[in-house]
Amino acid sequence: MILYHGSNTDIRTINLALCRPFKDFGRGFYLTVIKEQAEKMANRVAKIYGGNPVVNAYNIDENFIAMRELNIKNFGTKTSEEWARFVRNNRNKKNENYSDIECNLDNKYDIVIGPIADDDMALLFRQYENGMITFDTMLNGMIYKETTNQYSFHTERAISLLKKERN
Repeated sequence: MILYHGSNTDIRTINLALCRPFKDFGRGFYLTVIKEQAEKMANRVAKIYGGNPVVNAYNIDENFIAMRELNIKNFGTKTSEEWARFVRNNRNKKNENYSDIECNLDNKYDIVIGPIADDDMALLFRQYENGMITFDTMLNGMIYKETTNQYSFHTERAISLLKKERN
């Protein structure tokens, strides 16, 4: 299985310490099976930080989900209330309950798979965090959204499964 990561640099060695915190599934290295999605992200990153867009490709054994030594959280392809709570908790800079199974701020999950909270969904999250809408209103605004997928890798054990493809 090939996973793609959009960037402004060729990433030969993944360094989790360089990954930004408070992302959908916590601090981690984010990839997708959708090459076009990675291309859009690469263009966005290059526009913001400079450089040229680069789509990095990594190979991973398709059976990685069945590996017992990994703790994997898989939300599937559709948004859900559980997914929304998980994303809300990971994006919340004030969340101190790291042991909560509905967050990954402590990297309890090696890999998390699920929909991306796109810009429209991010707006709903901000409106909820600012008390402008209720959690139910936020959730209802997400249910009918078409989503794309993401695979986030949070531990060295998970990163070691990714094999860089030649660009």
